[in-house]
Amino acid sequence: MIVLKAAQASLLNALQAVAGIVERRHTLPILANVLMRKNGSSVEFTTSDLEIQVRTTAELGGDAGTLATTVGARKLIDILKSLPADQVVTLSSSQNKLTLAGGKSRFTLQTLPADDFPLVNESVDFGPTFSVPQKTLKGLINQVHFAMAVHDIRYYLNGILFIAEGKTLTLVATDGHRLAMAQAQLEAEVPSKQEVILPRKTVLELQRLLQDDEAAIEMRFANNQAKFQFAGLEFVTKLVEGKFPDYNRVIPKNHKNAVVLGRAPLLASLQRAAILTSEKFKGVRVNIEPGVLKIASSNAEQEEAKEEIEVDYNGDPIEIGFNVTYLIDVLANSSLEMVKLELQDSAASALFSLPEQPGFKYVVMPMRI
Repeated sequence: MIVLKAAQASLLNALQAVAGIVERRHTLPILANVLMRKNGSSVEFTTSDLEIQVRTTAELGGDAGTLATTVGARKLIDILKSLPADQVVTLSSSQNKLTLAGGKSRFTLQTLPADDFPLVNESVDFGPTFSVPQKTLKGLINQVHFAMAVHDIRYYLNGILFIAEGKTLTLVATDGHRLAMAQAQLEAEVPSKQEVILPRKTVLELQRLLQDDEAAIEMRFANNQAKFQFAGLEFVTKLVEGKFPDYNRVIPKNHKNAVVLGRAPLLASLQRAAILTSEKFKGVRVNIEPGVLKIASSNAEQEEAKEEIEVDYNGDPIEIGFNVTYLIDVLANSSLEMVKLELQDSAASALFSLPEQPGFKYVVMPMRI
């Protein structure tokens, strides 16, 4: 039976959309596979890692009739990538093998039964649907994702807090040393407050899949699951359980010293100073006094870097230490021209914001140097 007959690019695009979550090594071998369900010319592709499930459907020709099977996702993608983009490929099924043919090339792949594929049990109590343009959500994730923890024992920090309330969508991430928050307006008001923590892997996969366009992404949250629908994809994920820290208490409100300066020059100075920080501590000293901001770093070999930036500042002189990586992260993940830095003294957290983007805040704790 001919399962599908289509251009290499059509099949490859459908597979790449769902294959991001597939792990190469897994305790269940079938999870390395993609579940294919054919119904006439329409083929549905599903992948899962037991916590996330991604599904898409494509019109790919082939014989009439139905078929369900699973085949190694990465192998199939690697084979397709090695064929020309305009090559017409045919996938046919006989016994428990799939044969991919394109031009004078033929590849026979082993399959596993579709019934063995573990589908995620979808929740029955999803809350109301709300949506934003894909571009908006991608922008919010880009602004906060770097502040997520990695493998922290406080498992609720290994993800991003999503809050939909009224007409505002808020994303917050923190690893205990810094906190990033970004906000956007929803098109319609959410009837009741929705608050969930999305796992790190889900966030990074959404970041990969979201397009830079105005097409909507629809979101629905349940107690233990979130569901996203966009660009022909259905994305279901488990949530992280636990209580996220109260981020409003962390964000400083009344810092009396503030300076607005160019993001790109500050980023370039910090990147240069970072070269001579010690591998382990990554510390830089920031000195700010009327008219000038100085950055200094040194390492165990007694090498030093010094940078100066002219600024319009008339507040108190302050010397404060930071992990330079935390500063570079926030500046490198924005494309806006200006950044505002608010300080209280050398012991209080610093607050970064973007004058052109009122919903963004980034708090970073100082470091003793």
